[in-house]
Amino acid sequence: MKWFADTLTRLLEGVMVLCLAVMLVMVFGNVMLRLFLNTGIDLSEEMPRFAFVWLTFIGAAVGMRRRAHLGVDLLVQALPGAGRRLCWGLSQALMLVCCGYMVYGTWLQHDILAGNASPVAQISMIWVFGVSYLSGTVMGLICLSNLLRLALGRVADDELIDVHEEGMAEARDAMNDLGHAPAHGAAPTPQGGRP
Repeated sequence: MKWFADTLTRLLEGVMVLCLAVMLVMVFGNVMLRLFLNTGIDLSEEMPRFAFVWLTFIGAAVGMRRRAHLGVDLLVQALPGAGRRLCWGLSQALMLVCCGYMVYGTWLQHDILAGNASPVAQISMIWVFGVSYLSGTVMGLICLSNLLRLALGRVADDELIDVHEEGMAEARDAMNDLGHAPAHGAAPTPQGGRP
């Protein structure tokens, strides 16, 4: 199962790279054409926008798989192990419901999206916004897998808090080195030396 999830994640990352490349090439090419030849490609107005939609939705699924989304852990840090597990399970269940609504909402609008075409490329809009089928399903499967692992007792304690302190500490240290932030909550000292 882990092999399948890792392979799917790498495949989705490849699609993200492709979307980013499409955005870069088409936007840069259109800028150069307008700058030097006073012309442009109409398609390069739509395709980067569509690629950005795909990049965002697929990036959300990959970010969830990699546990890279932002989070606030103030309450969870104060709880004992059982409380952390309860909160983590509730958050996974709520995300699963949201993913279900995302897929269901796309299904409700499927006919409308399929019936509309983009103005320039004449692509059915289901090919653009239908990516929410993919991302909602992938994120829902991740949540379902996490809930199953929680029920079987296979969730490690370090997974219960998705905010990674080492990244926060590195960012704080980098800011301290630049002189932009006080060290560990201390009040900043003015340049004159007096507080």
